[in-house]
Amino acid sequence: MIKIHQNPEKNTWYQFSQRPHLETFTLNELVKEVFEKVKLEKDAALYHFTEKFDGVKLESLEVSHEEVLEASKKISNELSKALVQAASNIKLFHSLQTEKKQIIETEKGVFCWRETRPIEKVGIYVPGGTAPLFSTVLMLAIPAQIAGCKEIVLCTPPNKDGKIHPAILFAASLTGVTKIFKLGGIQAIAAMALGTETISKVFKIFGPGNQFVTAAKEFAQNLGIAIDMPAGPSEVLIIADKYSDPDFIAADLLSQAEHGTDSQVILLSNDYTIIEKTIHSIQVQLEQLPRKEIAIKALENSHCIYFSELETCFEFSNEYAPEHLILSLKKPKKYIKFIQNAGSVFLGKYACESAGDYASGTNHTLPTAGFAKSFSGVSLDSFVKKITFQKINKSGIKKLGPIIEIMAENEELIGHKNAVSIRLNKLQ
Repeated sequence: MIKIHQNPEKNTWYQFSQRPHLETFTLNELVKEVFEKVKLEKDAALYHFTEKFDGVKLESLEVSHEEVLEASKKISNELSKALVQAASNIKLFHSLQTEKKQIIETEKGVFCWRETRPIEKVGIYVPGGTAPLFSTVLMLAIPAQIAGCKEIVLCTPPNKDGKIHPAILFAASLTGVTKIFKLGGIQAIAAMALGTETISKVFKIFGPGNQFVTAAKEFAQNLGIAIDMPAGPSEVLIIADKYSDPDFIAADLLSQAEHGTDSQVILLSNDYTIIEKTIHSIQVQLEQLPRKEIAIKALENSHCIYFSELETCFEFSNEYAPEHLILSLKKPKKYIKFIQNAGSVFLGKYACESAGDYASGTNHTLPTAGFAKSFSGVSLDSFVKKITFQKINKSGIKKLGPIIEIMAENEELIGHKNAVSIRLNKLQ
């Protein structure tokens, strides 16, 4: 069960910030082996690893158009309506992130601006092992569609019957995904990074996953393929005061713990009674969860920490840099200024993390394992490139030229200076 700590010394905080992980050498060796086989044998290697790791012997890697059409008939009207509404909210939020072109005249006759272009080919990975994460399809394909990506390739692991969950296929039909493949784990990332007879090589790979997927994405990055971020096992950190509802806190902790045995949840509070009541509520609510055993394993890697001062909770949180940060406080807005590192923040006891996971509109593909210190979550910007432009006329080069000449000469790059001098001389 989850452990309790009281006012731990700052020099021990790193112990509580350690995420569960597999032995790195073994993991990296496996990733290398899979990539090498996919590079050499292409589709044949994908069939081999799908049978080896997923226990499925596939007849075809690609999901047919007919399978996608059939998917809408296999899910309830309630779910299809929920997905349509969630898609609408996500589209609305991400559409507002479009950048307008702004031209600035930095010197008289020198005009600079920036324009966006979509990344032409993107790959989306959707976990489907212990839970079919159809919400991830919406979170990644919708901003890709808004950005104008020409190819949106989706890979997701098949079930034991070689099928893809119909909700994943229905979500894909709402979002402009161009091709869907029955492929998971390291081999899916390798296929998108290297390309095979069936699967096109992409320019950037998106999507959360377990440590195998995260390691594979990092390996792909070393091969020159861009990735969204190192998004590994899910995590949440909650800061609570005496006004919090222990049942709400317990539910939020368990909602992350049920993701996987390598997930981690953290509760910080300046009220010890809230911690005790939350733990009791966790024990009660655990009995109602179908994924109870998974949640219990995750809780073994998790912590409840009592700090005398609420400000210290924020200091610890910034050091931990959580994927999800919930402020279960009476006046959460008051503490926004204290937040430095977090993937996504939820304010108030009614802002459950599940809202961000599914339907509020913000993106749920977020940095984990402390990467929130240097990475942002997925946004529209993740699917575009920014290209700078400059236009310089005669008066502009006359004004800017002497500045460039002085700087170039002092850097001893005379060719750079001459590129300006030759123009200035012809204008005299």
